[in-house]
Amino acid sequence: MKLMAVLDQLQAQCPSLAGHIVVGSDAATAAGASTPVAYLAPVNDLASASAGQNIIRQTIRDRFEVVLALGATDPTKALNPLHDLRAEVWRALVGFKPGAEYNPIQYDGGERVSFDATRLLYRLRFFAEFQLGRNLPSQPAETWHERELDGLPSLTGVTVRVDAIDPADPNLKKPGPDGRLELTFSGELKQ
Repeated sequence: MKLMAVLDQLQAQCPSLAGHIVVGSDAATAAGASTPVAYLAPVNDLASASAGQNIIRQTIRDRFEVVLALGATDPTKALNPLHDLRAEVWRALVGFKPGAEYNPIQYDGGERVSFDATRLLYRLRFFAEFQLGRNLPSQPAETWHERELDGLPSLTGVTVRVDAIDPADPNLKKPGPDGRLELTFSGELKQ
């Protein structure tokens, strides 16, 4: 997922974090801040098994996190701002589509990272899903298999030759096709 869309959404929709969003920084080692700071980072992606038998069509879940850092010189005064800031981030991200190919972002849970005399770190996890593998042959290839299929010549026609099993030839030891064609037909396909 291109996290710049998520970053832009957070900057536009979270006034409490205006100018205080850091991308890809390790929040656990960052210096404490007296104002709220958010750290945005990708986490991982998870893939489901392919839904098709002769094609690849997988659901990919892109996961990312927003770590909120609040100054906590008085630990009791850090809890209410955390609650409000968490709700503000939810309003900004839950239901937002980070790209045309993605489903809306969903909340995946949160947890306290650390809470000491100087700061409170709280991690919010989110995800958005998309499909790997195209729906229509006219769309660009997304997998090796689709690229291979795109390189095949177009089907222009078919010829079917039928050698029927019944009646079995009494001259053969086993009943089965005798090698004589009983039926032949052809068809051309036009696009």
